[in-house]
Amino acid sequence: MTVESRLKAAAAALGARQYREAHALCLEVLQTSGPHPEAFFLLALLTADHDNHAKAVEIFDRGVALAPDDPRLHAHRAKSLLALNRREAAADAARRASRLGPRDALTFDTIGVVFTRLGDHEAAIHLFGAAVAQDPGRAEYHYNLAASRQFAGDFDGAEAAYSRTLELAPDHVKALSAIVGLRRQSEADNRLDALMTAFEARSTDDEESQLHLGHAIAKTLEDLGRDTEALDWLGRAKAGIREARGYDPKSDVALFDAAANGADADRAAGAVAESDRPVFVVGLPRTGTTLVDRILGAHSQVRSVGELSSFALIGKRLAATPGPYVMDAATLSAADRIDGARWGEAYLDSVADLAGDAPRFVDKMPLNIVWAGHIHRALPKARIICLRRHPIDACLSNYRQLFATSFSYYNYAYDLADCARYYLGFDRLRAHWAATLPADRYTEVAYEDVIADLEGEAGRLVAHCGLDWDPACLDFHTQSGSVATASSVQVRQPLYSSSIGRWKRHADALAPMRAILEAGGVINAAGEWLREA
Repeated sequence: MTVESRLKAAAAALGARQYREAHALCLEVLQTSGPHPEAFFLLALLTADHDNHAKAVEIFDRGVALAPDDPRLHAHRAKSLLALNRREAAADAARRASRLGPRDALTFDTIGVVFTRLGDHEAAIHLFGAAVAQDPGRAEYHYNLAASRQFAGDFDGAEAAYSRTLELAPDHVKALSAIVGLRRQSEADNRLDALMTAFEARSTDDEESQLHLGHAIAKTLEDLGRDTEALDWLGRAKAGIREARGYDPKSDVALFDAAANGADADRAAGAVAESDRPVFVVGLPRTGTTLVDRILGAHSQVRSVGELSSFALIGKRLAATPGPYVMDAATLSAADRIDGARWGEAYLDSVADLAGDAPRFVDKMPLNIVWAGHIHRALPKARIICLRRHPIDACLSNYRQLFATSFSYYNYAYDLADCARYYLGFDRLRAHWAATLPADRYTEVAYEDVIADLEGEAGRLVAHCGLDWDPACLDFHTQSGSVATASSVQVRQPLYSSSIGRWKRHADALAPMRAILEAGGVINAAGEWLREA
């Protein structure tokens, strides 16, 4: 066999996941012909397929040394760098791949995926569009284009791309789920029958597909006013994945305890990362964090950098704790030994390109609530804004949300009782920060208060950030820019109050969850929020 035929056969074997054959063919090329960029490229892809991204980067580097102008090497190298949480290096590699001019659909799509995960959906849309143009018959390329269009606020374009995805792959569960979320379903126009048929056709072992389809069914039923059925379908949708994940609420109890015990606000005095530019928006998911991010981001002196994991990832690296989890009790406890100045400066360096020269930048990551004490220790001049919401509405909204299943941090959201227990842990931690962090650095805002008095609450938050008032903050829904969160549709609408008190539609069904919240002291028997408790 010639070198070219071996490499062609290796690529075919890799595509068929015949890894041993692909590996053997690539080694034959290297042993008989010496270093070869294509052999290194295929070996690196094989290695990445086995989630050994550190080794994959090493092999990609060998390929790049031989063929520095091959955009494929840089594109897939970027994807592995991102898997290693090396965001800056991944962005550099992706930009280089894009500049070199990709020539095939897969490379366009791969660079687009990297930009998507970096939060640059405008760049991703162009790349996904190029992938679709080169290979219009590949459903996944249309799906990726649709998702980025949705995050960028082009809902008509997103619906068209999701529809094309479903034409090519009628059982594409993520597209089915996503297209239902773009607009309100009606009796005359809905996909309920198709969704139910697809759900019933799925094996109970396919928990993720049932989760996506069941959520889409529940959303449709809610839109049609069939609330009781909707809640029942959510239970069916989540049952399989909840059992598979084996969530133990004690793990989050330990997490919240470690967060409160491991960060001593008094230690902030020794920190030297003196920037007052960062504004961290934190809280329980689905409580208005994206809304506040958009309000502040509309200010002329503020830039929103998106939903970043940078602070936590740097903490994990500096703590050097074993295991794959960035946010666990062991890491939170070990983080107390990290030099605050080093942490703060590393964080500022990591967001420098995203933040630009804006006087303030907003880092909206709800789960950064567990890092609030460490944030203050590392960045004592940073502001922290914590969102709150009526406990029952907050729990129901978390239960109704289809969170990314790749993150174990949302495993509580598969069961109503677990949502209630998680809320109580969050609320204890929130109260701890309110009592221990300086009031000029940490403040709280209730979602309901923002809805009731947008101008007053927005003005208070802008002042908390040390800025003068900007009336543009009231027109947050007209703001351009991507929103890569569960609220991508809602925050582009004017303020609405229909989600307040939503729990009352399900009052009887939520009785067990309400009992947990009442015993925890955050609501009374009538379901009223004991906000100051």
